[in-house]
Amino acid sequence: MTFPGGTSLSRLSVYSGACAADGLRGGTPHLHTVSTEAYVVVGGRGTLMTADARGVRETELNAGSTVWFTPGTIHRAVNGDGLEVVVVMSNAGLPEAGDAVMTFPPEIVADPERYLRAATLPTGVPDAEIEAAVTRRRDLAVEGFLQIAGALRAGDTVPLRRFYDSAVALVRPAVAGWRQIWESTVARQARDTAELLDVLEGGDGEHLLRASLMESPPRPRWGMCGHLRTHDVTHPVVRTSDPS
Repeated sequence: MTFPGGTSLSRLSVYSGACAADGLRGGTPHLHTVSTEAYVVVGGRGTLMTADARGVRETELNAGSTVWFTPGTIHRAVNGDGLEVVVVMSNAGLPEAGDAVMTFPPEIVADPERYLRAATLPTGVPDAEIEAAVTRRRDLAVEGFLQIAGALRAGDTVPLRRFYDSAVALVRPAVAGWRQIWESTVARQARDTAELLDVLEGGDGEHLLRASLMESPPRPRWGMCGHLRTHDVTHPVVRTSDPS
């Protein structure tokens, strides 16, 4: 049983280190090609910068803010002061399988090998080296984001459309594997719910005897928008009652 609704859950501390070229601190602009993402702000303040075919927006984020954005929405979390967010993502597993595409300049996004080199963080090195790589990746994506945003403000959607085309080409080879993830999480939960409705309609509550408590401990990692504490919602620890 995955997290309710076949979603994924993580805790995000938005990066607060060095500023990007435009003087803002925060994460790497990117979009998701399949998944909808939600931010529930639990602390601090900041701004969510978004870009799509309707234009560019800045949404103020404070404790209690709840926003969500659909596939294709380029988003950039900007840290004002200690921005802390609980992130709920549809299609549990797909974001980690490559659903996200970062807004690197067009010549990089159009070349899968160059994109992979730019997107991949080093492993087995000190945190300082990883942090430097995170900053370089962020700055490269901000460069591409500013190009797209500037064109949108001028009424030109061509750079955005080109980025979308390149994003689709990048993820297309992974779609068959994503479908398997989706079938085993989101689709499976929908089918399970349909079956429970059928048995309840028939007056059968046997499934209630199989009730269980599940837990997924946090795992820290370097994310695109900030320091993440993720949870493996597809392989939870099942807690059983203490007989005593």
